[in-house]
Amino acid sequence: MDPEAFLDVANQVIKLKMFPFFDIAHSLLAALAVREDLGANAQAFSRKHPLACWLSTMLVIFAGGMVANGLLGEPILAPLKNTGQLLVGTAVWYIVFYTPFDIGYKVAKFLPVKIVASAMKEIYRAKKVYDGVGHAAKLYPNAWIIMIIIGTLKGNGAGFTKLIERLIRGAWTPTAMEFMQPSFYTKASLLASIIFVLDKKTDWISAPHALVYFGIVIFLVYFKLSSILLGIHDPFLPLENLCCAIFFGGIWDSLAKILGRGQAKDGDSKDVKKTN
Repeated sequence: MDPEAFLDVANQVIKLKMFPFFDIAHSLLAALAVREDLGANAQAFSRKHPLACWLSTMLVIFAGGMVANGLLGEPILAPLKNTGQLLVGTAVWYIVFYTPFDIGYKVAKFLPVKIVASAMKEIYRAKKVYDGVGHAAKLYPNAWIIMIIIGTLKGNGAGFTKLIERLIRGAWTPTAMEFMQPSFYTKASLLASIIFVLDKKTDWISAPHALVYFGIVIFLVYFKLSSILLGIHDPFLPLENLCCAIFFGGIWDSLAKILGRGQAKDGDSKDVKKTN
């Protein structure tokens, strides 16, 4: 592709409006996540506890903004002030849980629909991360770590509110902590936040800003579709394992075990000789 045409495409992507179509895709996948987390009891739970079902779904949809606002000292419920987004989320929630014969859920689970919605969701995620970094940069111009944290939370806030979201539905799962087992979406949002901060605050990235943004979008969409079609759920794992082995004691622990076994064998052999 011609470089100028590619840059033009990148500029068009960065100017995309999220409402309503990308909000619909985001809300659809959020509602599906809640329903699948409920498991086989999803339909019975939605009939018996519609308010809890709706509240947990809205928390998943608006989690990023709520958590980020709480950390920045802004109104936590501010994301709900957009009535249009709230109505879209509510409509999608109703379609997923309450349409006759479960048609809405079955259509949402249909692979082509899920692929399109997932691709749109990753474009939406890139926009949220970018907006989060930009918003934090206005409040704390020199605090890179705050920009990275807010960008990450904007990108995958639902992962950090899973404990509360399940608690709303009456399930207490204290081990469901994103800090203990970060998902690919948290790691990807963290990486995207770092790249956006470097692009905004340094001269280390010489590429045009639109191309950097477009590159993040391509990265997120590619690996999301790879997870659906190819089963590649976390491409960061090999690098994480290597880093843990080199920098976080993995090699030394293995070496200590080997040496410990060797010393134990030497001790056993000496005991055998003494008895003889």
